[in-house]
Amino acid sequence: MDPEPPEPSTGPGAQGAGAGGDSGTMSQDAEVDMKEVELNELEPEKQPMNAASGAAVSAVMAGGAEKNGLVKIKVADDEAEAAATKFTGLSKEELLKVAGSPGWVRTRWALLLLFWLGWLGMLAGAVLIIVRAPRCRDLPAQTWWQKGALYRVGDLQAFQGPGAGGLADLKGRLDYLSSLKVKGLVLGPIHKTQKDDVDGTNLEQIDPTFGSKEDFESLLQAAKKKSIRVILDLTPNYRGQDSWFLPTQMDTVATKITDALSFWLQVGVDGFQVRDVENLKNAPLLLAEWQNITKSFSEDRLLIAGTGSSNLHEILSLLEPTKDLLLTSSYLSASPFTGEHAEVLVTQYLNATRGHLTNDSRWCSWSLSQKGLLTSFVPAQLLRLYQLLLFTLPGTPVFSYGDEIGLKAAALPGQPEQAPVMLWDESSSLNTSGPVSSNMTVKGQSEDTGSLLTLFRRLSDHRGKERSLLHGDFHVLPSGPNLFSYVRHWDQNERYLVVLNFGDVGQAARLGASSSLPASASLPARVDLLLSTRPGREEGASLELERLKLEPHEGLLLSFPYVA
Repeated sequence: MDPEPPEPSTGPGAQGAGAGGDSGTMSQDAEVDMKEVELNELEPEKQPMNAASGAAVSAVMAGGAEKNGLVKIKVADDEAEAAATKFTGLSKEELLKVAGSPGWVRTRWALLLLFWLGWLGMLAGAVLIIVRAPRCRDLPAQTWWQKGALYRVGDLQAFQGPGAGGLADLKGRLDYLSSLKVKGLVLGPIHKTQKDDVDGTNLEQIDPTFGSKEDFESLLQAAKKKSIRVILDLTPNYRGQDSWFLPTQMDTVATKITDALSFWLQVGVDGFQVRDVENLKNAPLLLAEWQNITKSFSEDRLLIAGTGSSNLHEILSLLEPTKDLLLTSSYLSASPFTGEHAEVLVTQYLNATRGHLTNDSRWCSWSLSQKGLLTSFVPAQLLRLYQLLLFTLPGTPVFSYGDEIGLKAAALPGQPEQAPVMLWDESSSLNTSGPVSSNMTVKGQSEDTGSLLTLFRRLSDHRGKERSLLHGDFHVLPSGPNLFSYVRHWDQNERYLVVLNFGDVGQAARLGASSSLPASASLPARVDLLLSTRPGREEGASLELERLKLEPHEGLLLSFPYVA
């Protein structure tokens, strides 16, 4: 008979064994729980995920050891060893030892040498650029009358219109003159005189018709605040037949002029004008003497002489003994009004006065007469063209009131020309022979961007601020028939090309290179359109010079940059 299996022991020994088994299990659970706490405290990316831990996870899961949804794992025994071998970097002593090694010393010296060589190379390059760069030309010393146009008001009453005419009223027109960007107001004559009576002429006293000396001084102060200089016309017999009385009275007149110059300089005028100087005996010597008096008071005082002559030889003889004398004449008013003729007149005058703006050259002035309006000399269709011409030639442009709006001279049949009334608005027609359209008035043209007045203002603005137009060199360019073209340029500033079509038909410019044109001012393939005398052109447009075409009586002001 087979022996029966022994019954499980229930004695103390058996209980002890069971207790011991439970104790071992609990000890293992506690160890796993401690590892679980440590793992939970680590960031997820720092928790160990190795083969050992994977095996532990598998073992625990296989044994069903799971608590509160957490997988209990056993960390590998070598985790403590891995933590113990963590890299902590070099100590200060170790770094100093490595830094002092021969290899690192040589490396540092090589880097330091490269740095200084690079720095010295950049410094040498900068010096080389400065040395090789083209030097800027010294700006010529210029005074106020060389920086913009002069504006003549010969007849105060005609200029101011109905209900005005005195010096006090003229102050109210200074804002208008300021809008024209003119630098000087040529005023008068306004002194007390009796027609053809030298004894009844007092050059140091204001005619009561115009106001008092105090009114004049107040005008001077108001003009000064507007940066407008006042030039006083001292032509003695301005109401008589001969501006200088009789030749036998010339000594008396000369003395009166000399005294008046000193008197008004003390009052504060900025210059003087005398007209019809061709009628003076020994005119060049007298002009030199009066110029001396003016300049001895201050170098920025001006003397203007006017002549009705258009003869270049006579004009040059008046200029010869003087310096910085501005001379207005009828030189440019000689017909025919063609491009070729205008080119000849301008180049002859500039060459005769050494007008290429060298140190010994004479400063020029440009006008079509000593006192008349542009409309009295220039065909109506060429008015805009002549505005562009006068503002862009090297020298000072001089205009009469009304030139900016195309004012026409008023003359009665069989009588000499009279001063026309300035057309401020339609109400000015009260003193004219016919109705006045708004496009003929200052008010109407101020509101029209394509008007003659708007063109005048824009040209005056450019003339006063662009160096190439202020004192730039002047070079004529060969061009098509009835065209007059030239370049104005100064040093490294913007260049300006002026093309004027005096003809009745449109034509291509066909601009050629000038033998006197320096390489730095040579024409580019394309230029920018600054303005046209004919409204409708797209200003600012880039134009191809080879295809440049002008409309009848059109003038263009074009610009192109300096190229080294």
